[in-house]
Amino acid sequence: MSSSDVFTLRKNADGFVGFNGPARLRQVEVFSSAEGTPRLTFTDGNGGATLLDLDFTTSDTHSVNIPADGILFKDGVYISTFTALEAVTVFLS
Repeated sequence: MSSSDVFTLRKNADGFVGFNGPARLRQVEVFSSAEGTPRLTFTDGNGGATLLDLDFTTSDTHSVNIPADGILFKDGVYISTFTALEAVTVFLS
């Protein structure tokens, strides 16, 4: 996959995003709920190192742009924490 091949996926729970192979996380769109403390954590595969940990405000839509070529997940992009969120859309390449 080249750096120009970007695709999106929408999730509403924790677990693998996309496929179990190398991918670059380029952008995250989050739709937080009205209750709780919204938090989203991405790890390098299931049980791997935490590569991105985000906290948000409630009842809002948030956009997180990852600089340069994004964050490389060698063992697959995995959402390990999905708290007080309605959904997340990720942009991968």
